[in-house]
Amino acid sequence: MKDNKHEQKRITSRSEDFSEWYQDIVDVAELAEHSPVRGSMTIKPYGYAIWENIVKVLDTKFRETGVENAYFPLFIPEKFLKKESQHVKGFSPQVAVVTHAGGKKLDEPLVVRPTSETIIYEAYSRWIESYRDLPVLINQWANVVRWELRPRLFLRTTEFLWQEGHTAHKTEQEAEEKTKQMLGVYKDFSENFLAIPVIGGLKTESEKFAGALRTYSIEGIMQDGKALQMGTSHNLGQNFSKPFKIKFLDEDNKIKYVWQTSWGLSTRVIGALIMAHSDDKGLVLPPKISPFKVVIIPVLSGNSDNNNVLSKADELAVKISKELGVEVKVDKRDETLGEKHYHWEKKGAPLRIEVGPKEIETGKLAVIRRDIGDKLTISEDVISSEISKLLDDIQSSLYKKAVEFRDKNTKEVDTWKEFKKEVEKGFVLAHWCGDADIERKINEETGATIRCIPFNQKKEEGKCVYSGKKSEGRVLFAKSY
Repeated sequence: MKDNKHEQKRITSRSEDFSEWYQDIVDVAELAEHSPVRGSMTIKPYGYAIWENIVKVLDTKFRETGVENAYFPLFIPEKFLKKESQHVKGFSPQVAVVTHAGGKKLDEPLVVRPTSETIIYEAYSRWIESYRDLPVLINQWANVVRWELRPRLFLRTTEFLWQEGHTAHKTEQEAEEKTKQMLGVYKDFSENFLAIPVIGGLKTESEKFAGALRTYSIEGIMQDGKALQMGTSHNLGQNFSKPFKIKFLDEDNKIKYVWQTSWGLSTRVIGALIMAHSDDKGLVLPPKISPFKVVIIPVLSGNSDNNNVLSKADELAVKISKELGVEVKVDKRDETLGEKHYHWEKKGAPLRIEVGPKEIETGKLAVIRRDIGDKLTISEDVISSEISKLLDDIQSSLYKKAVEFRDKNTKEVDTWKEFKKEVEKGFVLAHWCGDADIERKINEETGATIRCIPFNQKKEEGKCVYSGKKSEGRVLFAKSY
């Protein structure tokens, strides 16, 4: 038997050290590793398979809204970034700049894409001439580079993968509707595929995207009580169309500037999957996003029965895959039964099925759920239908458990003393007077930020938890990643 260092490593418990636990899960599940370039990561095949499933689902959802895919250059002329003052100010600390190439100094420095508004909008200024050219609905799947001082695999890396949508519209109302529509796509994806409940809302002026008119986000809570921004959607207004001269001749024969949106979701949602669902045994994945929904483990004994067992395992895999349209893996590695179970438990495969001489003889299969650890006995002749029910139940159970955790760790507070206590544990809904200076002071004293002003915020008069000034509603505070 070969020695596998990933299967022998002890996983730090969440209660002992949540940060170390997270790193251990990434390691033992073989999702990614740090690359030789500081702050960058190498995504391993299993981690990339999760990302491919994310891409597959979202790409379909984007297309259903009329969005098309395109691709734009990695390198952006530095002068483009400077056209929108707030944009360049917001990104300047994270920008990587190329000054030499081909053995000589460049005439003009090139920025390595931190986000693509500027290079895309230069193209839009040439593509859009008439109202007949609108709307422009484009998305690109790409990598971006933002120089990160405190990297963490998936959560914050110098280079990461994402999608960024960029649309142009005739009116502000159309742009606003698109901005909220795409945030709704993210919310649906997060809750129905990642099984992570989120709270959507408006970012404050201090927290909005650099150059945006308004920014909306969805916020999830992780098992340590911290928030993770799962996706953002920005109404850019005309803040980019004017400096980039993206104009069109309208039906009234007048030249007008377009209204724009941008929206994005990145590989950090893989970090969210880890922190929202996993346990001290390893990764736990929702079936809808897992690379393999079912793993079949042959029970091999080293005698002539092995061929029959392997044939039955392959037969079952084909049957389940064909009838349910799901990914099934047969683990034929030269390892013990226990080591194989241990391996797939660490990698979070939703269901494992044992197939051995006993199972072939009785027609009864042992099926193990990763989420709650139950071991069930299921008749082979109904295996596909029962597997389908189990996968649905695992998906809904993970979501239900995450909702219960969020609700248990979301508190309404009215005093500063309560605020400081509860914000260490999770989400806090508290009154805020709307003053950016007060927002900053709260952050300096507690490390918490306003995650969003929730869409479902109920209007109620109150007093700001910090300043005591008048407030018209509660906003969502939390510490965050």
